[in-house]
Amino acid sequence: MRNAKEDSAAKQIEYYFPNKMGRILLLAMEEVMGRNGVNAVLNLANLRHLLGKYPPNNFDREFSFGELSRLLGALDEMYGVRGGRGLALRVGRSCFRFGIKDFGPMLGIADLAFRVMPLTMKLKIGFEVFAEVFNKFSDHHVRLGENEDSFLWTIEQCGVCWGRTAAAPCCHLAVGILQEALYWVSGGRNFDAEEVSCIAAGDRTCTIQIDKQPVD
Repeated sequence: MRNAKEDSAAKQIEYYFPNKMGRILLLAMEEVMGRNGVNAVLNLANLRHLLGKYPPNNFDREFSFGELSRLLGALDEMYGVRGGRGLALRVGRSCFRFGIKDFGPMLGIADLAFRVMPLTMKLKIGFEVFAEVFNKFSDHHVRLGENEDSFLWTIEQCGVCWGRTAAAPCCHLAVGILQEALYWVSGGRNFDAEEVSCIAAGDRTCTIQIDKQPVD
């Protein structure tokens, strides 16, 4: 569990995603909820400066962890914990679909050599590449691991639940992004992914556990 001093420090320090990721998030929200839905969430989150003015499409680190966290908190406040979870998962999947258009050319995992690799190897390479995107372009730090049955996506500095407190893991946006990434990498297979620890719930890291074998 974090102590009061650590919580106070978290509130004073700010970290960032690139504007491009912030823009992708808001476009994904618009796809899922419509423009009016996004505007309502922005108003509730007190992020009115983003109304009709999404971040520019560049890599400047100006979209803060606090802004993302407030958006997701507003989803829960507006739709309830269960409704907010469902929307965050859908927005996460949409984020990946938007993001692969921007980041795809620089990832190097769309060529024929990658496509014909065994599934387990494709998943490992995919995880490494996706983690590198966050570690290189944002302050959202990811560490990879695995055990016999699962891959582990561990977020050591999480922009999804930054500054939030929750009774249970709440990084549903990150889970949705990974679900869609796995679907894309595997050529249309679905995998179970579950957040098993969360900083907002008092854990030291946010860890998402992904089964190595698809469910279909």
